[in-house]
Amino acid sequence: MSELISHSNSIEWRFERQILRIETWERNSLRVRATCAPNFTDDLQALLPAEPCAAEITSGAESLTLRNGNITATLNLKGQLAFYNQRGELLLEEMWRQRSTVGIGSSEKGQDKYVSALKLDGREFKPLAGGKYQLTVRFESRPEERLYGMGQYQQPWLDLKGCTLELAQRNSQASVPFMQSSLGYGLLWNNPAIGEVNFAKNQTEWRARVTGEMDYWITAADSIVDITRQYAKATGTPPPAPAFISGLWQCKLRYRTQQEVLDVAREYRRRNLPLSVMVIDFFHWPNQGTWCFDPIDWPDPKAMVAELSALGIELMVSVWPTVEARSPLYPKMKAKGWLVSSERGVQVNLDFMGNTTFFDATHPQAREFVWETVKENYYDVDIKLFWLDEAEPEYRAYDFDNYRYHAGPVLEVGNRYPRDFAQGFYDGLKANGEQDIVNLVRCSWAGSQRYGVLAWSGDVHSSFHAFRNQIAAGLNMGLAGIPWWTTDIGGFQGGNVNDPAFHELLIRWFQWAVFCPVLRMHGYREPQIQPPERYRDGIPQCNSGSPNELWSYGEVNFDIMQHWLSVREKLRPYIDALYDNAHQHGDPLMRPLFWHYPQEKQSWEIEDQYLFGEDLLVAPVIHAGQRQRDVWLPAGANWVALNGERYRGGERITVDAPLETIPVFIREGSQLVSVLTH
Repeated sequence: MSELISHSNSIEWRFERQILRIETWERNSLRVRATCAPNFTDDLQALLPAEPCAAEITSGAESLTLRNGNITATLNLKGQLAFYNQRGELLLEEMWRQRSTVGIGSSEKGQDKYVSALKLDGREFKPLAGGKYQLTVRFESRPEERLYGMGQYQQPWLDLKGCTLELAQRNSQASVPFMQSSLGYGLLWNNPAIGEVNFAKNQTEWRARVTGEMDYWITAADSIVDITRQYAKATGTPPPAPAFISGLWQCKLRYRTQQEVLDVAREYRRRNLPLSVMVIDFFHWPNQGTWCFDPIDWPDPKAMVAELSALGIELMVSVWPTVEARSPLYPKMKAKGWLVSSERGVQVNLDFMGNTTFFDATHPQAREFVWETVKENYYDVDIKLFWLDEAEPEYRAYDFDNYRYHAGPVLEVGNRYPRDFAQGFYDGLKANGEQDIVNLVRCSWAGSQRYGVLAWSGDVHSSFHAFRNQIAAGLNMGLAGIPWWTTDIGGFQGGNVNDPAFHELLIRWFQWAVFCPVLRMHGYREPQIQPPERYRDGIPQCNSGSPNELWSYGEVNFDIMQHWLSVREKLRPYIDALYDNAHQHGDPLMRPLFWHYPQEKQSWEIEDQYLFGEDLLVAPVIHAGQRQRDVWLPAGANWVALNGERYRGGERITVDAPLETIPVFIREGSQLVSVLTH
């Protein structure tokens, strides 16, 4: 016989070995957990601690109902669960298909759809050898529903309904498992296990490959804005953004020497071009896993930092989690258990420029050791910004079943690695009194935002196809709670500095990046430049790409980018205010049209334009050779083009888009009209 139990702020169902608990967790929100173990663990995963909220609990003949503000959970004796909003409208219900069952939703009179010979449960714990489970959780699909968030996937679709998403971290893929529904709820899959989610037409199915518990958090509100803010309250917001974050960042693969960095910085100042950040990419070190400058090419880092600082330029340095077998730190880290271990075969995780193993970012002592090494070699010469590359981490083969972390097998805990990597640096910087913390990280998980993570979209190709995907990637990252986001302008790999076709892509990408959270030049430009020596002390030396500064692509292209850089400079006070809003509330800087215009049907359908804050509507040119652009202008406001021409909202227009121009419109009444129009 199953049992229903109520507490002051939670309700439970117990049957055989399974315990299901629904408890209040922040306003209008619930945490839902199930286990086949005797008790729940205390791991918060992505959530922050929450003060219990007063719950309204009512008992029926065969059910319990728990209400917390806008959300109500109904649980029956069969353990079936459904969620409603404050008006009693069904938001989400588990999918059950059994021969004899009692329906719990209100979507179909008589509930005949629940009676089936399929023998499918809404929650399925499938035992695995060793004591853990493969978990599958099924929900009824709502055909009219639109779904957003979930992080960054290399695809053009903003609306994820109908998509299958791998819950795993890869280079250019960031699994941040918080989704938002057009029906008025958000759900965090609070589980770092490798798995997948299928937002299919016939059902929604979440799966964790190895786990001990089901754990998700659900919130309800009448707007995407409020759902986002309630999620930010539960998982954290970004720290206050430093002033330099909104300026131009200059990077390439790679500046090989200290002299190259200084020469580029001096040229920016000679040309009177505003530059906020210079970035030193990988292989500036003697070997992977030394976390220091090679003294041959970088003889005086402290003097370099001092000169850049005098020029008003911050310096960021790349840190990889790889440790090469010949690194002097390797024996100690291996003996201490601070390296990722392999279940089978040779303990080599990646063979790029050496046989390397990743340090185990889930191990607190390993994080502390890496930070202390970084502190001695970088921070103590006044470098305070770090680029945490390879943060997925990027295995040579993504055989997730073959790797184990301190926190558990990768199949069970793997998705938390990039968050833990960032946390180690955030905690170290905070302990040294730093406030302006920015970690440029190539991956994220839920909660990463609270560790100063500026996510970027990884090593995407230099093509218009890849460019189009970045719009949906950036918007969905913001809706998944990661508002600090950027891309490699022009894409990472494939762009030849002498190719006019690439010049067009670069210009279009640069124009668009002016209206993104961070404006950052980066890429591995062709033709490649070979190092002066192939090996140094037996260690392979890395190639470099061609120049990637604004003046590297000819005077015509330089003039265009210089103009749009001047637009960015005019926008910086506006962008800084957006960053402050992200810190206060968790709001994204890049916003889908329905963020501010949810009442208009078109705002949910258009996926190739967006709002940068409330006052700017951006319509990127995303096809080669395109010189016109169709734009829909939301009603409820009138809009002013950058050339001063005025348009009425609620209309679809066609505007010219020569190479020198990106269609951008300012909400009439905004102070930006006088700032940007000419």
